[in-house]
Amino acid sequence: MEVIYGVNPLLEALKSDAGEIRSLMVARGREGEGIRKILALAEKRHIPVVYRMRDELDRLAGNAVHQGILGIRREFRYATVEEIIAHRPEGTRGDLIVLLDGITDPQNLGALVRTGHCFGVNGFVIPGNRSASLTAAVMKASAGALQYTPVAMVVNLARTIDFLKEQGFWIYGADAGGDPNPRVFDGVDRLALVMGSEGKGIRSLVRKKCDFLVSIPMKGKIDSLNVSVAAGIIVHQIVRRWDER
Repeated sequence: MEVIYGVNPLLEALKSDAGEIRSLMVARGREGEGIRKILALAEKRHIPVVYRMRDELDRLAGNAVHQGILGIRREFRYATVEEIIAHRPEGTRGDLIVLLDGITDPQNLGALVRTGHCFGVNGFVIPGNRSASLTAAVMKASAGALQYTPVAMVVNLARTIDFLKEQGFWIYGADAGGDPNPRVFDGVDRLALVMGSEGKGIRSLVRKKCDFLVSIPMKGKIDSLNVSVAAGIIVHQIVRRWDER
């Protein structure tokens, strides 16, 4: 079982009606519109609710910002790569999968999932090592988007790239020395975008597997972006090229 906390993540989990939430714990005296919506959904789903002192919620949430409410849910389920390929969001004009190489910060992982969900990516692939895993902190940072956007965990990213190529995907790696022209995405309906860590970037073996390296034109005196911001810009460029056809 896992703990999930925060108003938006719990609202999205309850709206999905997937049966993940088994019980809710609310801090005594906690009120507000979001809490009322959660309690109404919990009643509809016949989910038990208990009230506890805030310090007990602090302990269960590991002193994270829980907004006075948390839920006990089934362990987060990882998707398969095949499930992600099949998960093209409605209204999108191509398949776009984001592979994350060395993203160890749960806040960054959650923000990436949130960004990807908003722009219609199929899902994310993370390695089993050198990566943040799916936790309550990731769910909260995603603002509930993790409820709708699948994440696969694989043993080897390089072999996963080979598999995606067999499925007709072109592999684009984000790299400071890459091509900044968004036309590089033209004519491609199946893309996998590889994002590396902010410090080290994409590992050498994974970079060699990429068909193209792409970058973001920079004009300021600071030459780096948060990984979720960078991914959002590149994903938006891809989706915009699709929409402009």
